[in-house]
Amino acid sequence: MKAISNWDLCYDDMNLYITPECFIVEPNGKEELLIIDRNCSEAKVQLKTSQLNHRMPTRRVCGILGTISLIGSNYLLVATHRLYVGMINDAVIWRLAGYDIIPYIPNACLNAHQLKNNEVLLKMLRKTMDTPHFYFSYAYNLTHSQQRAHHLSAKIKQQKSLMEGIDDRFVWNKSLLSNFKCSDMNKFQLPLILGFVSVNQVQINGQTFFWSIISRRSVHKAGTRFFSRGINDDGQVANFVETEQIVEYNGQCVSFVQTRGSMPFYWSQLPNLRYKPRPHKINGKDHLLACKRHFEEQIALYGQQVLVNLVNQSGSEGELESFFRNLLQLLKNSKLRYEAFDFHAECKKIRYDRLTILIDRLAHEQDQFSEFHIVNSHKAISTQKGVFRTNCIDCLDRTNVVQSMLAKRSLQKTLEKLGILHPSQKIETASPNFELIFKAVWADNADMISMQYSGTGALKTDFTRTGKRTKRGLLQDGVNALTRYYINNFTDGFRQDGIDLFLGRYVVTDPLCAPLEVKRSWRYNAFPSILVFAVAMLYITALMPPNFKTENLLFMLFSGALIAVSATGMFHYGHEFIDWPRLFRPIRFQV
Repeated sequence: MKAISNWDLCYDDMNLYITPECFIVEPNGKEELLIIDRNCSEAKVQLKTSQLNHRMPTRRVCGILGTISLIGSNYLLVATHRLYVGMINDAVIWRLAGYDIIPYIPNACLNAHQLKNNEVLLKMLRKTMDTPHFYFSYAYNLTHSQQRAHHLSAKIKQQKSLMEGIDDRFVWNKSLLSNFKCSDMNKFQLPLILGFVSVNQVQINGQTFFWSIISRRSVHKAGTRFFSRGINDDGQVANFVETEQIVEYNGQCVSFVQTRGSMPFYWSQLPNLRYKPRPHKINGKDHLLACKRHFEEQIALYGQQVLVNLVNQSGSEGELESFFRNLLQLLKNSKLRYEAFDFHAECKKIRYDRLTILIDRLAHEQDQFSEFHIVNSHKAISTQKGVFRTNCIDCLDRTNVVQSMLAKRSLQKTLEKLGILHPSQKIETASPNFELIFKAVWADNADMISMQYSGTGALKTDFTRTGKRTKRGLLQDGVNALTRYYINNFTDGFRQDGIDLFLGRYVVTDPLCAPLEVKRSWRYNAFPSILVFAVAMLYITALMPPNFKTENLLFMLFSGALIAVSATGMFHYGHEFIDWPRLFRPIRFQV
């Protein structure tokens, strides 16, 4: 996909003027102004006039991210800082590094209750905006893979802005931008993707090329780990990510795409204070219809599908795996092939070398699928005819390990095809430094996708980074697992609310009825207080002089009983201690 050559399609550096009546956005070196009325939120674009009157700009901005209506006022979201990531197809890729949320009416007449609710909504919005990392480009459409952009090239050439050619699945601020009812302002708007982008200049055998990774997270059924599982009625799955590997060399570009996503039927795994809540199917739903819709869309977008399922084939995960397998048998679709691989059973005792068994099973399809290969931005030599759709229970840790291995195999073939690698030469022997870069980038990709979904970095990245499991890696996995436990149980409800607000799923219509109040039962404070008191008493008793042996023993038994009772009560009423989403509370009653 060639970068958009007309830089007028989207304005980059801009001056923002804030007056009592309006926001005025002035792109450097352009003749147009964007004027947004602060009273009615109406936006219009017009040629420069004398209305600026040599004003000093209030601040510099990188682009308009959208507008949102909260309590008492609308708010303008602007990008204020950016970090350089690299260049793809001669276009610069940026990472969002700063933003601002500016009220249209800064001193709205709100009562104390409204002010409190409005502040909660603003915190939700900032929580999502602070998610690492959002990316954008002024001259490259980050929402499309190379192959998809090539097929749409005729339409893309006619577009007047990046906004007109986007893939809605991957634009996270689409709803915020759609709140403007002014088609002329598309050039000022900055579409964001959420995921991971890495661009690397590499040299092997004296040949220099660019190797890039782009992971695009879907906005459909987006959310946090335990509050977003399975599928919705439109066939869209949780944690769907399209990951593209791109090689650019001497006017040639080769792209290899993989996808990941939750198992495509209705299932949930709601938190309940247990370390691993039991996942289960949701009854009363048409699983087959939803699954059919999902794969019809996936086949239309990507071609044939090899479904690599890495979940356990025993226990509760095994029940889901069996149900998924049965659904596929009922679909009877010749373009779908199912490949189940019990990751934990096959690789137990840290035998990750056994993953080569799975890669060997997939080798034939990978060779058949090929890669998208284009020369001089227009002549397609080959196209990718299908994708590997990989999942585990979270579509994070196990999934990324396997995806990195498939990407490595594809890259080996690509570098051989381009003549960068000599016959029978391996990447690791040709360039040990690039081997380290490759592993580090895929581990960073794992961490970022995991951070956005689960709240922590990925597990098992020591294998991705080093090619083997290490004791240090196992220790880090333990730390991440405990951190996930805390985040998923006690903070993810608020994070889910922020995502729903940012994506426009929840719209503030009645500020007096905003469902932001959290009502707790007496158990919410009683059981934790008793637990803390009992633990403290046990600790103090253990430190008392030994000449009170009988009294010490009684106190310790009493404290132990209190600990057991309070802990049992907390786990029995576990759902009462969870940080549930406030904006869509019924989610916790789905069974």
